[in-house]
Amino acid sequence: MDGKKLLVLSDTHGNVSALKSVLNWAKDRVPPNDTISAAVFLGDGVFDLRRATDATDFFCEWKIIGGNNDYGHLLPEADVYDFADHRFYMCHGHRHSLHGGYNTLITAAANSQANVVLFGHTHVPCHKKVNGIHLINPGSVGQPRSLIGATFAVIECPEGEQPKPEFWEIGERGGIRKVKVG
Repeated sequence: MDGKKLLVLSDTHGNVSALKSVLNWAKDRVPPNDTISAAVFLGDGVFDLRRATDATDFFCEWKIIGGNNDYGHLLPEADVYDFADHRFYMCHGHRHSLHGGYNTLITAAANSQANVVLFGHTHVPCHKKVNGIHLINPGSVGQPRSLIGATFAVIECPEGEQPKPEFWEIGERGGIRKVKVG
């Protein structure tokens, strides 16, 4: 049985065109057509969201986290979000010593009783499971630092099952295709 899906985006850094491509793709995947029922933005491009959502008419429930480049916004740097059967600890990541490993993220998730961590900042997509906690970085919509290119994630959350992230690449001409993240 399919579960609800969560669209996860981060690090647009002014690339509104790429963000619009994602939102145009996603708007055909919200109910009743599919099950993307909420979206998370993990910072560094909050100004881009309004422009892109207005231009694409993409509307759903949003959870927004501020990043280290989101000046002038009073947004939380971290938050907890209960979605489907999961508790998500969300942060941009710039305050979690990511280049030294994931210990700070794992501790924050455990302290929040979260079983999934969503984070950005590194601009590199990843999915790892450490100590029973899923660590998911959607990569960067606007300034990728991986060989895959510009990416985002969609997480399926079937009832009573583990979250299932899928990663998607945004091509140079706005086309979107599923990619494997190791």
